[in-house]
Amino acid sequence: MKFVPRSLFARLVLVMITVLFIAQILSLAVHMHERGELLARASGMHSAQRIADIVRLFESMSAEERRRIVQVLSAPPLIVTLGERPIALSEQDEDRRARAALFGAMLRRFIGDERPIEVAVLSSPPFRPGEMRGFRPAWRGDGETGSGYGPAMGMEKGRGHGPGMGYGMRHAGGGGISFIAQVRLQDGTLVTFDTRQPTQTVSWPYRLLLSLAVLLAGVVIVAWIAVRWATRPLKQLSEAAEGLGRNIDRPPLAEDGPVEVARAAHAFNTMQARLQSYIRDRTRILAAMSHDLKTPITRLRLRAELLGDGEVRGRFTRDLDDMESMVAATLDFLRGLDSGEAVQPLDVMALLESLQADLAETGGVVRIEGRTARAYPGRPQALKRCLGNLLENAIKYGRRATVLVSDDAARLEIRVLDEGPGLPEAELEKVFEPFYRAEQSRSRETGGTGLGLTIARSVVEGHGGKIELLNRPEGGLEARIILPR
Repeated sequence: MKFVPRSLFARLVLVMITVLFIAQILSLAVHMHERGELLARASGMHSAQRIADIVRLFESMSAEERRRIVQVLSAPPLIVTLGERPIALSEQDEDRRARAALFGAMLRRFIGDERPIEVAVLSSPPFRPGEMRGFRPAWRGDGETGSGYGPAMGMEKGRGHGPGMGYGMRHAGGGGISFIAQVRLQDGTLVTFDTRQPTQTVSWPYRLLLSLAVLLAGVVIVAWIAVRWATRPLKQLSEAAEGLGRNIDRPPLAEDGPVEVARAAHAFNTMQARLQSYIRDRTRILAAMSHDLKTPITRLRLRAELLGDGEVRGRFTRDLDDMESMVAATLDFLRGLDSGEAVQPLDVMALLESLQADLAETGGVVRIEGRTARAYPGRPQALKRCLGNLLENAIKYGRRATVLVSDDAARLEIRVLDEGPGLPEAELEKVFEPFYRAEQSRSRETGGTGLGLTIARSVVEGHGGKIELLNRPEGGLEARIILPR
């Protein structure tokens, strides 16, 4: 998948953070739901207690005193109306009927008798603090004390929650709920209470959100550290496997840590030991065979000198020269693979200049451009053999060689350019194979055993770098070496 991280570390962190984030969202949703229910119950209980207190107060007053005191008691979020107009309840859903039943039960418990009580739950926008300034009591023309709203609240007479109500609210869209309760007093007076839920019951719990954010950040940091600690052995194993290709004799891994990691390190060390043994045995056998071939070649050369026919003697001598050259090149190649040369700081420019002087004695022309920024940690003899083979090939097939050096903090790049005929694209990779020679180099005049580029590649890869051949657009061949710092 395109957006999935590639590293195991990033994937584990992503999974842990995602699961934790989903858990936090679900926890917040459950909390908000339960909080809303608890606040609604608490608000309803408070409203029921206040309504019961007002009912008991009205029972102790005369009708005239009720009309005067209702102006003081009727204030948002509780509107009190005295009158004889019952509520015409519309059809309500199951949730509202349950809310109405709960509110009615609380109200009857606080009042303490079995007088008739009607309760309805209707949609209504919640009161806001600024709306208190717009409330004013009003007297209706039929002599009943009511309450209304001024321009700030948009109240108008005759529009209410249902037919038969003498008050209502005009607004654009709902936002909360109203508990409409009607209680009959002992003298038969009907009192209507309209209590609405305050805006605070649906506000966001910012302290809880801050706590969840802090918890999420803390768990993310701990998960980051824990996953990095758990995946560090895998990173070390990966680096060891990569370094094994550059140096088969690198120090073994420490076999400690968790059981799985210790087992993996032990298996890696066992594999490295077996590879070392295999390479040493193979190199020793091939070196012995190549060395032992020198004796029969020398005997054949002596016997060829005894031939009377000069032409046949010349052919034998040339064949023996080719065989001896191949044996010497093979020994050089095997010595390069089995070299125990230590890594040390190396002045690459001095090495190139010494090769330039050596080739100039035999008529070779080498031009060097660029400089190195600092010493390179490498194996001097191996790099000298590698660069010497490349320069000799460039002079042999391209008359002269140009060396371009560029250096920065990340890598050292050496490019060897010649002016020869180049190579077919299909041959650019094959020439690195042992004893492979392109068609242009198979003649007796040019010679060559086909191991020069093989040795060059083994040396470069032994330093953790890479080498490639490229055909130049203006003609000729380019050997490009990239060595990491």
